[in-house]
Amino acid sequence: MANVSAASTPSVTDPWVVAIRQRRKALLQRLFMAAASALVFSPLIGWDVAAAWVIGYFLIQSLDLWTFAPVIGGRAEKLTGARALLGDILLFGNASYFGSLSIPLWYVGGPMGGICAAMLLSAGAIYSMINAPRSRRVLVLTVLPQFLYLTSIPFFMAMFGGSTGFVTAAAIAVAVFITYCLSTWQRMNEARTAETAARVEAEQKRMDAVRIMEGRSAFLATVGHDLRTPISAILTGAAELERGAADGASRGQARLINDAGLMMKALLDDLLDHAKLEAGHMTVDAVDFDLRELLNQTVRLWRGPVRAKGVKFRVEGAATIPSSVRGDPMRLRQVLNNLISNAVKFTQTGSITVCLKAWDDEPSGHAILIEIIDTGPGMTAAQVARLFTPFDQTQDGVSARHGGTGLGLSISKQLADLMGGRLTARSRPGEGARFTLALRLQPGEMAEAVTPGLDQEARDAVARVLGAPPSAVAPLAPRLLNQTPAPVAAPIPTPAPAPAPEPVVPANPEVVAEEAGEDEGEDRPMRVLVVDDHDINRRAIQLILQPLGCDIATAADGMAALKICEQTAFDLIFMDVRMPELDGRETTRRIRAGDGPNAHVPVIAVTADTAPEDIAACTAAGMTYFVPKPITPPMLLGAITHVMTMAQDQGADDIETAAA
Repeated sequence: MANVSAASTPSVTDPWVVAIRQRRKALLQRLFMAAASALVFSPLIGWDVAAAWVIGYFLIQSLDLWTFAPVIGGRAEKLTGARALLGDILLFGNASYFGSLSIPLWYVGGPMGGICAAMLLSAGAIYSMINAPRSRRVLVLTVLPQFLYLTSIPFFMAMFGGSTGFVTAAAIAVAVFITYCLSTWQRMNEARTAETAARVEAEQKRMDAVRIMEGRSAFLATVGHDLRTPISAILTGAAELERGAADGASRGQARLINDAGLMMKALLDDLLDHAKLEAGHMTVDAVDFDLRELLNQTVRLWRGPVRAKGVKFRVEGAATIPSSVRGDPMRLRQVLNNLISNAVKFTQTGSITVCLKAWDDEPSGHAILIEIIDTGPGMTAAQVARLFTPFDQTQDGVSARHGGTGLGLSISKQLADLMGGRLTARSRPGEGARFTLALRLQPGEMAEAVTPGLDQEARDAVARVLGAPPSAVAPLAPRLLNQTPAPVAAPIPTPAPAPAPEPVVPANPEVVAEEAGEDEGEDRPMRVLVVDDHDINRRAIQLILQPLGCDIATAADGMAALKICEQTAFDLIFMDVRMPELDGRETTRRIRAGDGPNAHVPVIAVTADTAPEDIAACTAAGMTYFVPKPITPPMLLGAITHVMTMAQDQGADDIETAAA
């Protein structure tokens, strides 16, 4: 046989290909129909004839499979040469062989056998019509033999003595049936074409929607990053104004600016979280942590502010809570802070109760039930129905009456769903509200269970409810990229505001000595390089560092930073991560890879990208520490103190090692 042509193949949507592959899917149906027909008619035509007919039909199907194997297997999209001719012959012969069973039915069974033959041929014609989608060629080759056999019915009726009226009626009936089959195939073909077009259009719309969501996510990420720059400046400037205020009125004005900046930051964080959830980009982690300690930290964080408002704060059922579990502590803490913040916001008198319940859930794991119950004004059924709707600003909406975007509870519900749990609310006017968080957490490894300390977002949530700056709650301890978590049993400290750092030993004393010469000494100011493509960020960091007497140099991009680092040794480098041309991570890699005076200097990443993968990328690039945007003075000063203390400790360890 001729070779199969794979070159210049038509599209996989070629109607002939579609029909051939459809026939292959119906192979078992064909075989079953043939075997059943032979079995039913074997008492009329004889068992020997029926068996021989079935064997012949199966052999034809085997040859059919071999002929069309390249197309069915996807190795080719059409047949050429003798194989293509053989394929057409098989399509016609296959249908002809099946219809041939009608001939012995007429001769053996007479008119009664003819009725059976007509039913057999009608079934064969319908089968051929259904299994020739979109391809007229396949339709003609497979249905034509059935039609030819059907047109012989009037002749057989005349041969067996049928009257002219019956013969004419049979001829008309055959013509009507053939017309019906062809018109039905045409309608089916049009329906398939419309369905295919609709499917293509739906897929195109889906792809467009995916691109729009990806574009929106990228846009929000970019806007979020850029908005953190002015927010950093607002918070930094407000903190400096409050620090240097001469009277209470000035301090109040500075605090007002600071509160506005915190509200902007909170709104931005909620919008970005909402966008991630809507786009399906939000994920939850599965790590071991101490649930008791997490709840203890959260309750301690809110106990003072709640009592300061004149509201009682109670915790019930804490003894039932397991210690080591596996889940996402950051997202769980976010949900709890949102729920307690909501209760504090709406409760003016009475109490707020955190009711805790837990029990073993078969086959393994713990069922956790956390209820936040308040004695606030309560809500109507209509308000409860819209409670988790984002941006609910309707007349009866809670956010419309009390302010805010209404994103906190919506985000909390979606996070609960992501964690495999459920968040519900019950309330009546005048009877307060009850929010119930139900989770199922797997047991964790006690040896590895770590509860991260309270982050700035948690403290900001309290500050926003109280209308106070974060420092009124507790200052932030910045996060170290490669910091080893504290043991679970260790208490969570409340650090004091970071003091101005004393003069410290540089990270690389020998190199600095060569560069600085006579300037080297204990009284030398700390040299700091600030790298950021936004002038407002550079100015904000300078504003914080100037009272410390630091010697500050700045660079607007990574290339400029590399040139400065080749000439001057620094004690500390603040590096923005997102910069044009050469980003902060690549700049840090090049600094670390060289043998210049700053190869071992601590580099603090200043970035709005605080996802785990972003932090891991900063660590891999050689960055020592990071502070998230927006920047505040306590964050920056705490980072300097910690990093330079590490440098001193490292230097002392090197001296001890050398002495040994």
